[in-house]
Amino acid sequence: MRRAAVAVAAGVMAVSLAACGSAKESGDNADSTAGSAKKGDDIKVGLLLPENATARYEKFDRPLIEKKVKELTNGKGEVVYANAKQDASTQNQQVDTMVTNKVDVLIVDAVDSKAIAGSVKKAKDAGIPVVAYDRLAEGPIDAYTSFDNETVGKTQGEALLKALGDKAKDGQIVMMNGSSTDPNAAQFKKGAHSVLDGKVKIGREYDTKEWKPENANANMEGAISALGKDKIVGVYSANDGMAGGIITALKAAGIADIPVTGQDAELAGVQRIVTGEQYMSVYKPYPQEADVAAEMAVALAQGKSLDSIAKDKVDSPTTKAIPSVLVPVVSLTKDNIKDTVIKDGIYTVNEICAGKFKAACDKAGLN
Repeated sequence: MRRAAVAVAAGVMAVSLAACGSAKESGDNADSTAGSAKKGDDIKVGLLLPENATARYEKFDRPLIEKKVKELTNGKGEVVYANAKQDASTQNQQVDTMVTNKVDVLIVDAVDSKAIAGSVKKAKDAGIPVVAYDRLAEGPIDAYTSFDNETVGKTQGEALLKALGDKAKDGQIVMMNGSSTDPNAAQFKKGAHSVLDGKVKIGREYDTKEWKPENANANMEGAISALGKDKIVGVYSANDGMAGGIITALKAAGIADIPVTGQDAELAGVQRIVTGEQYMSVYKPYPQEADVAAEMAVALAQGKSLDSIAKDKVDSPTTKAIPSVLVPVVSLTKDNIKDTVIKDGIYTVNEICAGKFKAACDKAGLN
């Protein structure tokens, strides 16, 4: 189904793994088993995802990780799942519960990268290694996989400038960044600013609480009121969910035909790209990221080395040289929907072009 992305993932992950020792919270992190005893395929993987408002977590991340863990353990591995619904305290309690229930390894996509650090240490102290997934959590993390987040921001910024053309010289844009508690949001913002600064005037900029579309909508209404609807020529939106809220505010103000960016290639975002309401999204091959996370988790639970999986190292504010895999991303526009999300089996043409979107799909050659 997800042929292209999974094929890339398979190239990353040859499983010839050797045993190694425990990792340290700071300094070199070359050994990444967290003192885990060697185990066979009968392992228990704790999976903690941050929220369910963004479609990707339940539609892609969870089932993909569950499937890969089963494949890697001959059907014997179990995934114990919890979703924090954007509450950092809830997520800390979920980690504590999984430590009490003696899972063999944790995959954690943190609601709040700082707030999770104490729970990560509890897991490590209990001999449970932790894979930071999608967001680089603080604390004694054993492994990390995500996308190149500054490149995501650069990709969005470059697309926005391309769409603006000469309008970038005279108008103003609004920047709608993600949540200040998400380390990825800061990296997206840094990447975007590296492209946009000096090329276009940023009239208003917001860090959007909890990434919520309704908060982005309220922020956008404030920006329109402050700047005037005739002064805004484009919007940098850090993800598709917020883009939906932003576009609703733009429509309500009678503003049309200005480029809005996004990220995650959510179905609603792809459909807005087809209709022209949203200019672009960033497609992130979730199958590859999920496969790498599962590969790391199973290896750590079984007391094996990550050397054949993770070729790179990253530093967090608390831990140095974390074995890491950063997955490349793609700028998704109307022109390459067929070659990305459809080709990789993320969506079918029928899903994208259902109902009111059929006419726009026909015009775009999606049929």
